[in-house]
Amino acid sequence: MKIHQLAEEQAYTSLRSSANGLSEQEAQRRLREYGPNRVEEIEKKHLLPSFIQEFTHFFALILWLAAILAFIAEWYAPGQGMAMLGYAIIGVIIINGVFSFWQEYRAQEAVAALRDLLPLQVKIMRDGTIRQIPASELVPGDVIHLTDGDIVPADCRLLEAFGVRVNNATITGESLSRVRSTGRSSEDEAQNSHNVLLAGTVMVSGEAKALVYATGMHSEFGKIAHLTQVTSAVLSPLQLEIIRLSRLIAMLSVCFGIVFFLIGLGLELPFWTNLIFAIGIIVANVPEGLLPTVTLALAMATQRMAKKNALVRHLPAVEALGSTTVICTDKTGTLTQNRMTVKQLFLSGEFYLPGKVNRLQDHPLLAVARYCHNLKQGESHGKQTLLGDPMEIALFELAQMVMTAYPDHMQIAEIPFDTDRKRLSLLYRTPDGDRLYCKGALETVLPLCQDIHLEGGIQPLDEPQRQHLLDAQEDMAEQGLRVLALAFRCCPPQTEVEHLEEKLTLCGLVGIEDPPRIEVPTAIARCRSAGIKVIMVTGDHPHTARAIAREIGLVQNPLIIVGDELRRMSQIQLQLALDAKEIIFARVGADQKMRIVQALKKKGEIVAVTGDGVNDAPALKAADIGISMGISGTDVAKESADIILLDDNFAHIVSAIEEGRTVFENIRKFMTYILTSNVPELVPYLAFALFKIPLPLTIVQILAVDLGTDLLPALALGAETPRNDVMQKPPRAHAERLLHWPLLVRAYLFLGMIEAAAAMALFFYVLNNGGWQYGQILPADHPLYLQATTACLSTIIVMQIMNVFICRHPTESAFRFAWFGNRLLLLGVAVEIGLILLIVYTPWGNSLFGTAPISLDVWLYAIPFALVMLILEELRKILLRYSNKQHR
Repeated sequence: MKIHQLAEEQAYTSLRSSANGLSEQEAQRRLREYGPNRVEEIEKKHLLPSFIQEFTHFFALILWLAAILAFIAEWYAPGQGMAMLGYAIIGVIIINGVFSFWQEYRAQEAVAALRDLLPLQVKIMRDGTIRQIPASELVPGDVIHLTDGDIVPADCRLLEAFGVRVNNATITGESLSRVRSTGRSSEDEAQNSHNVLLAGTVMVSGEAKALVYATGMHSEFGKIAHLTQVTSAVLSPLQLEIIRLSRLIAMLSVCFGIVFFLIGLGLELPFWTNLIFAIGIIVANVPEGLLPTVTLALAMATQRMAKKNALVRHLPAVEALGSTTVICTDKTGTLTQNRMTVKQLFLSGEFYLPGKVNRLQDHPLLAVARYCHNLKQGESHGKQTLLGDPMEIALFELAQMVMTAYPDHMQIAEIPFDTDRKRLSLLYRTPDGDRLYCKGALETVLPLCQDIHLEGGIQPLDEPQRQHLLDAQEDMAEQGLRVLALAFRCCPPQTEVEHLEEKLTLCGLVGIEDPPRIEVPTAIARCRSAGIKVIMVTGDHPHTARAIAREIGLVQNPLIIVGDELRRMSQIQLQLALDAKEIIFARVGADQKMRIVQALKKKGEIVAVTGDGVNDAPALKAADIGISMGISGTDVAKESADIILLDDNFAHIVSAIEEGRTVFENIRKFMTYILTSNVPELVPYLAFALFKIPLPLTIVQILAVDLGTDLLPALALGAETPRNDVMQKPPRAHAERLLHWPLLVRAYLFLGMIEAAAAMALFFYVLNNGGWQYGQILPADHPLYLQATTACLSTIIVMQIMNVFICRHPTESAFRFAWFGNRLLLLGVAVEIGLILLIVYTPWGNSLFGTAPISLDVWLYAIPFALVMLILEELRKILLRYSNKQHR
């Protein structure tokens, strides 16, 4: 039999302990055998391999190869700017590698957060005497002493309990504190047993003596930690897309480089000239600025989300949240306010709202609410507050709504709450004599009552009134309320304790709830319009979960699955159950929540999970996007999550989803912008090889575009604000790629070709004006050649300035967007103009980038090409909008 199913003496015997605790010698032996009472890492992931891995992934290897080739080319053919190219590429690799490693390092801190949750010192009985020892030295068989406010240091079997209530939220997710008492339990699971305290939970009230039976990784706390450690963090959709994109672009670039190197050999170009040519092809096709731009765009999105109280720990999580199709949300503190309040009163045969309590100033129910509690004055976050059971706090606050000051009466007796009695009674000495105040479950209080307080005064309690009270309780319970009956009695002097709870007068019923957040119903409606399914996954009672879900508009007639049912379900049955339009999971554990997440992912869903307790950490880590609570969340939940809600508000998840969807669209915008310039960078090399003309664009000038002038405008596109209709569309299809064919065709075969034609036209315009003849070879330092390449470079910049406005939307006209709606875009254009002027008209720029000053007529010749690109793009968008309209 399990220890919670044993009697007290049997429990001692099973652990070879006694009421005097273990001997010090035996305790040390067990400490060596079972290990310290702390969470141990299963496998320490060393930092050095992780650090190296960030610089050796596929895209990084391609860049390393390009850098090495650039240095080799510089060695054999100095003065071509290849060394600068090599250093720039290495800089890109280092920046992205260091950033990615920092994220990996932060992820390993979750285990440390688990350790911090356990208390440092604990009172124990050893060799018959009480002493304090570090919690890490606890072993199975130790006898410990706990009081209200203590964090339970290990899994324990209660031996003595005086008014013990415990908050299990960090382990089970339940919002209500639970009464714990001694005596055998018939439950199968320890965490559901009334005589068990679990490691990491908090003593809300009372005093306890308990027998430790599981420590460290053997405790329920440790098992959850184990799940967190063995659950691999998943790559976000954006990370997977970037990996795919990197491989595709890198492979295409290398293939192009090899093909054109072979073409050069066929044309009998000198080996080193041919090699530089091949490297230029690779560099022209690899968008070196893509990863830095993605990183910066995500970083800016995190700043905007922080203003909406969503703190992003891992940058790719921003976009992943935008692709979410299902949100598995906790109830307590996320959908609700995480504070108990009185929602309904039943007095004198009528229901009342708490706001009407002022009409009841002299009602004895308020006196019971004020005096029948075990609350204590304490300090929280530097403020004086009440500490104790949240339901008692709610009743106390109800009484204070009418009268802020009550006379102090001396408490002379208490009959404590326990699981059998289900009620609490306190006896006070008042100027009017001794008074007993009682509250508890109606089924235990009602049999003790002989009278009831009605509007006309106190009357005998008859059978119809008793049934009326039971009906009222049922009605309140259907609303998900926790119902308490309140009663009192004027006691004769010297009444014996065993006779105090007799001949009570029932005051009425109080319905208590954890109310929903005001913003949540609107947020749920926005999720529905955005095609996002919201599933409540809670440790609370199914009636409470259903009532809250209905109140916030989440469900009408849901399928409700409790933990015991879920445990009996096969994987196929669970996946079929998840097809239900409305579904609630109640009374679920940590492993079950993670199982739900994994089942949803197998169905092809992108899953976001919210949580705040230790029990939520495995699911947070297994999800595509983990969202922890900032106020009520435990450290381990925060460290396992990708995003932390600073105010625990579900409504801000929806705002963050809106931001995430916008990020995906913005990444597509600047990818179109960046990839467009690849074509006018590539075409000059093709023309150089195929038509034996001077090379129109040097490698250093390509670098000036990719990592210079293009960077800030691309970042500005990444900072575009959400459009009004972004939450009116369903989530994008799971198979939809970031780099899809419409984007590639638009960038490479349409906009890119227009830019390439303009750049080559300006190159030949300058050459022809300078008297160049076809077949004439110009030295690299010839003034005419320098001016011609400068014209080619400048034209690309002019075209990209127009392109940045064109790329603000794939189908909407550029003229529908406010020109000053994105100030960063205007700043980016201004910087772009400033950089090209520095490159063209300063000795420093001429020397570094191989340029020469060009005349005004060159700029004037380039502008019409930009206007033609704008007109052609506007015509394309009109045709596309018309086509889309016809297909609706």
